[in-house]
This record gives sequence, C-alpha cells and structure tokens, in this order.
Amino acid sequence: MPTAIFTSKDAPHWGAKLSLFVLNSFGWKLRYAGLPGVRGVMIFYPHTSNWDFFWGMLAKWAIAFPLKFLVKEKLFKGVTGFFAGGFVRYCGGEPIERGVSSGAIGKLTDRMLKSDWFWLAIAPEGTRSYTPYWRSGFYHIALAAQVPLVCAFIDYPNKEIGVCAELMLTGDEAADLAKIQAIYRDFQGKNPQNHSTIAFKR
Repeated sequence: MPTAIFTSKDAPHWGAKLSLFVLNSFGWKLRYAGLPGVRGVMIFYPHTSNWDFFWGMLAKWAIAFPLKFLVKEKLFKGVTGFFAGGFVRYCGGEPIERGVSSGAIGKLTDRMLKSDWFWLAIAPEGTRSYTPYWRSGFYHIALAAQVPLVCAFIDYPNKEIGVCAELMLTGDEAADLAKIQAIYRDFQGKNPQNHSTIAFKR
C-alpha cells in the first residue's frame, strides 16, 4: 500500500521543496515516509518510458536522499563520458560493466556493507521495452547484504510516484516474487503494453 503523501513541509531544504513544487505543478503526487535503515536496495517498477527518469529524478531530489543507480560503464568513458558521465554521476549514477554478473554483485555488496549510508535504486527490467523476465541482480545484492528491499513505483493514471512497500527477502525466489507481484499489481506505466513479467529467467 503506498505511503502518505509527501508535502512541502516534509522537504528538508529549498532545493527539495523546489523539486517537489515542479513535480506537483505537473499534477504528480509523491508518496514517501522514509527508508528502513541506512543501507538497502530499492527497485522501481514499472519502467516503460523515458519520462520515468524525469519524474524519478524530481522525486529523488524532493526527498533529498543520495540514492544511487546503475548505468552502463561506457557512458563514463571518452569525451562524452567527461560531460554526460559527470552529470549522471552527480545524479547518483554508478558505472557497471555489461556482462559482469557475480563479480559486479560482489563488489556492490561489499561496497554497500562498508559504507555508512548506501541505498541502491534499480529498475529490474533493465529496459523500457517489454521483456519476459526481470534481471535478478537486485535480488542477489539484497540477499547477500541482508538489507531491506524497498519497492518504489510510478502510476501514470493516478499520477503518483514513490515508495509502496518494504520487505526482507527470504531466499525463496518463488515466494518472494509472489509478494512483489502482489505489491505492483495495481500500478500502471506510461506504456502498459511494455510492462515486463515479474519473474526471473530460467
């Protein structure tokens, strides 16, 4: 169930208030009531449009928490990386190599556990297009680090974005995914035909 509406009085400084004002000016409501601890993994679903990043960044700035998210490493390389990569890093982007799975997961888990504060936001679909399964990296990171999994959502029909649930993963993939499916059942992306199936590749 989505949390309470986040209002201007909840925003900690003028920059956060401005971001919330812009979000509200477009008719969007933000639902957020804090995070359960200093470390964790946040998943964002459904991700079906480039607009998700825009609304998501406004929400991130409004709550004024330095959430990190994964970005292809090549974006940080070369001349383009000097400019675009710098901006993405400022927004919270963390470079990750394509094709690296267990090694990248291990590094992220280790970094998370050594940090005083580390929240990683992931869109488990990995694309705006339809896919028949989710990428499982978020699951393995949260499980290995034994940190909470927070479910963030975007719902275009109701123009709401925010946090809707939190849970501790058990290691029983079927049971955990069933809970996540129930959490996201009523939310709709901008392009609902691109909603990916909440399941892992077998």
